[in-house]
Amino acid sequence: MIIEIDFNSDEAIYVQLCNQIILGIATSQFREGEQLPSVRQLAETIGINMHTVNKAYSILQQEGFVKIDRRRGAIIAIDIDRLRALNEAKSELAVVLARAMCKGIGRDDIHTLVDQIYDHYER
Repeated sequence: MIIEIDFNSDEAIYVQLCNQIILGIATSQFREGEQLPSVRQLAETIGINMHTVNKAYSILQQEGFVKIDRRRGAIIAIDIDRLRALNEAKSELAVVLARAMCKGIGRDDIHTLVDQIYDHYER
């Protein structure tokens, strides 16, 4: 997977990095047990600070997407706590839906969008 960072974005670089890795997992570009590049290697490849990569990896670990192994580095390890993940998704989705409703986007449009996005990630 090629990770692309938008240096002109208002979104923090570590957030972009986290999101790119999560999208890579969702699209099977990264698989369970696969080793991510080392902090130093990824920082050099992208042209960012090592602390930024380290912060992204730490967040991904806290969120249950990777585990950190002293010898192997960051390893894709999907959190199997489905209920927690479902509740987090529900909270985030509630805000997205509220914003959409405020902009006049209807239920049918939302369902169509969800289906399109889900189909994109379905394995």
